[in-house]
Amino acid sequence: MVARVLITTALESTWPKDRKKPVLFLGEWCKLYRRKNKWQVLDAKTLNYHWDDRKKLINDYEFLLDIHENFLVELTDILNSIHNTHHSVRYWRIFIGPWLGWFVQIVFDRWSMLKKAIEEENINQCLILSRNADYSVSNDMSNFSDLILNDDTNELIYAQLLQMCWQDKIDIKTISRYEKPSKNIENSDLTWQEKYNKETTSGFKNTFKNKFRRLIPIFNRIGAKDDGYFFISSYLPLITDFRLQWRLGQFPKLWKTPQTPLIEFDMNFRNWSMNINMHQVDSFKSIVAKLIPMHMPKIYLEGYKDLKSISDKLPWPIKPKVIFTGTLWSTTEVFKMWTAEKTELGVPLVIGQHGGHFGTSPFAFAEDHQIKISDKWISWGWKDYSRPKVTPIGNLKGFGLNVKNDPKGFALLVEYTAPRYSYSLFAVAIAGQLIDYLEDQKVFLNSLSDSLRKKVLVRANNTDYDWDLPQRLFDSIPNVKLDYGHQNIRDLIKKSRIYISTYNATTFLESMAWNIPVSYTHLTLP
Repeated sequence: MVARVLITTALESTWPKDRKKPVLFLGEWCKLYRRKNKWQVLDAKTLNYHWDDRKKLINDYEFLLDIHENFLVELTDILNSIHNTHHSVRYWRIFIGPWLGWFVQIVFDRWSMLKKAIEEENINQCLILSRNADYSVSNDMSNFSDLILNDDTNELIYAQLLQMCWQDKIDIKTISRYEKPSKNIENSDLTWQEKYNKETTSGFKNTFKNKFRRLIPIFNRIGAKDDGYFFISSYLPLITDFRLQWRLGQFPKLWKTPQTPLIEFDMNFRNWSMNINMHQVDSFKSIVAKLIPMHMPKIYLEGYKDLKSISDKLPWPIKPKVIFTGTLWSTTEVFKMWTAEKTELGVPLVIGQHGGHFGTSPFAFAEDHQIKISDKWISWGWKDYSRPKVTPIGNLKGFGLNVKNDPKGFALLVEYTAPRYSYSLFAVAIAGQLIDYLEDQKVFLNSLSDSLRKKVLVRANNTDYDWDLPQRLFDSIPNVKLDYGHQNIRDLIKKSRIYISTYNATTFLESMAWNIPVSYTHLTLP
């Protein structure tokens, strides 16, 4: 078997300078399409993705949920000790649960791919970048969710795992001077968004929004009660949100959430460890346990007191009858801390469905987490008898909307996208499987006659995650008509005769609710 240098990410500074050396790409995420002139000339092999086995994915998901639960209980004791508090497991589930779930799943994916590469291939070397202890420690969940999607942070995790687990198996060469990749001004190095993004934001629109935000505190003082119903980011249309609050006997409020403060790194907050079974020192569970203190966002450790001070000064109700939200349960730290405290006082937390895919997926961490932390979870009409918290109501987003299509318009084919690296697990195409998804779309478009294809508008997602999917489509089907995701999807549907959904998400359900002709085509994964 040919000995190869392992390449873990698209950071070319970690690729061997000798381009004649055989290499193994750990996954499709290593090969940026706009840089194909760099990797197509290499003696390269790409490792098959471990979650192409969907049975393994489902089994791994259940395994990782168990680890998440065990760690959550242990971290409850650890964080209560660090911060001199006595909060419940539910409090910490609301506050750190989203990050912990993501992190365990992310590290397992990176560890599994490295393990697969070293066990199945002849790896003789890997180049890694040297970092400081505080490098890439996120500020909060929102910052973490951004960082974990880029090459730089993932290279760090791969490097740490290699040093922890396979130091004696392969030659790990550290590059001592780290240089952040600079953008080349040549067109081949520009993303498709940089080439085609012409959309600008109106200065007047921003000015109006800023003035309106400044009026919110004055507006909220009208008929204010400390025991009212607390609606925030409900995902309801604004008029529906206000009408519902009015019918509940209160003057409608529109609350805003303070930003999370920026926190300085302090190693003194990280000199702790989680319990590790000495009989399982080389297991995945022990490995991720060692990484948690190194990667936990600063707001949960160094910044906890600062956030608590902000939470205590919020002009929100002291003890509301109910807390209702649709979207703030994941990355909004001030809301999560405040809500966690209120639930310990007996205030019910109600979360409303805020998109598609819910209730139709064999597994989804975001769905499982929301239902666990809530007292009631309002669905768009589906029931789950095994989870009595799920209460069917109807499409919270679409109430009162009247959307009609054009029977003489085009066919609208809406494309899916996903990060190049896995993050929170749910049943969709993950990581490099997006390439399979794109090939499936090409087959569909090429199966149409030329006259029919001319009547199809392909709507790309305006967030591409460096897949360059529109450019890949252009190169395969030069006459394809593309919308780059800037136009409102509702406006496009109004101009179309049929909506062709390629993935299970919000607009698929909304189109059926609007009585728009809908077709569903999707990738069948192994």
